[in-house]
Amino acid sequence: MASISSSPRTVEEIFKDFSARRAGIVRALTQDVDEFYGLCDPEKENLCLYGHPNETWEVNLPAEEVPPELPEPALGINFARDGMNRRDWLSLVAVHSDCWLLSVAFYFGAQINRNDRKRLFSLINDLPTVFEVVTERKPAKDKPSTDSGSKSRGSTKRSSDGVVKSTTPKASEEGYEEEEEHGETLCGCCGGNYNANEFWIGCDICERWFHGKCVKITPAKAEGIKHYKCPSCCLKRGRP
Repeated sequence: MASISSSPRTVEEIFKDFSARRAGIVRALTQDVDEFYGLCDPEKENLCLYGHPNETWEVNLPAEEVPPELPEPALGINFARDGMNRRDWLSLVAVHSDCWLLSVAFYFGAQINRNDRKRLFSLINDLPTVFEVVTERKPAKDKPSTDSGSKSRGSTKRSSDGVVKSTTPKASEEGYEEEEEHGETLCGCCGGNYNANEFWIGCDICERWFHGKCVKITPAKAEGIKHYKCPSCCLKRGRP
């Protein structure tokens, strides 16, 4: 059994591993679907669909060692093949594959800290699921809510690593070291503390954060603002 210390250890490494395994499974269920279908003979023993870190896929028997090196995919996917509509069967395999991919990612992620696990999930969540790809369903767009729609420098709702900025005003382009401290963020207008249940918006000039209600900006209105300037910065710009 391989040592867990030799496994992907950073968020970037784990996400790269996840993406490659996902690509292999997507390939099996779309581009190589006829080959995959043929390998899943119900007359064979319990088979599993594996995605590998080199973006390939494999239909094989489960690992013999206990416990296995990694979490195992759904067992016996071949048994249901001829008892279901082909499309429904592929969708079922896709759902179980999504569960397996997440379990592998967070098996590796068990040793990273809380903030990094949040970031890892955010990166994963920005990708369509295998199920969505196989069924050709587009991921639902982000719905406006009380804590979405705030702006960061040069971006819309999301930062470069996919995290909605309004939920973590302290998070910066340098990383997530300050995420646990975002409760200390104060509104530039009223001085009130950060509250995850309230809509916040960040000024692209002074980089301070404000309650949306204090600067009369709603989540819907923020959607149409590319670069937000707070009232103070607007006054400064207007002076001779």
